[in-house]
Amino acid sequence: MRPLLPRPAHSPHPVAAETPPPAEAGTAPADAERDDEEILDLREADREVAIARLFDVHYARLLRLAVLVGAEGDAEDLVSEAFYQLHRRWEKLATPEAALSYLRSIVCNLARMRIRRLKVARRHTYHERERMVSSAEHQVLLNDAQRELVVALRTLSSRQRQALVLRYWMDLKESEIAETMKISVGAVKAHTARGMAKLTSVMKEEAR
Repeated sequence: MRPLLPRPAHSPHPVAAETPPPAEAGTAPADAERDDEEILDLREADREVAIARLFDVHYARLLRLAVLVGAEGDAEDLVSEAFYQLHRRWEKLATPEAALSYLRSIVCNLARMRIRRLKVARRHTYHERERMVSSAEHQVLLNDAQRELVVALRTLSSRQRQALVLRYWMDLKESEIAETMKISVGAVKAHTARGMAKLTSVMKEEAR
């Protein structure tokens, strides 16, 4: 993986707010970070400046996305790779405003590829071992309750996991999720409903 931009010295390590699993498909946690997406104006910025602004504002949020959709210990590498790919393909974006959606898509795609590689590797080993979220970055990113949730999310398919994370933890609209995952809105609804049903069942079982 290729690191693109170093973490600014003045930026604090990302700390996730407590986000218990949603009780209903129609509710989403309030997230003040989403306001940054609306106020960040990249129209007049050149590529280097625009990417630096995106990194400052959205790095922590993208890192949390990467962890929740399955990147685990590789989350930082995946986010760095996403910024690298954005830098390479900046001129191919329809508009600068499409950059954040592109970053989310790359993070989701890389996480899905990582999960596939792990499944293939595990078929050729006698003992499966769980990869623990052990870096200092991840210890501040996830509290105990959220680590339990990550374990439960692993039981879902990649598509179901991504749909739920983008909907309830990233607070995206169905149309934005469809754009990020490169699927139809109808498919987003199906993955969300099935994922929520399975996640609820798993969490209830764990609570017993």
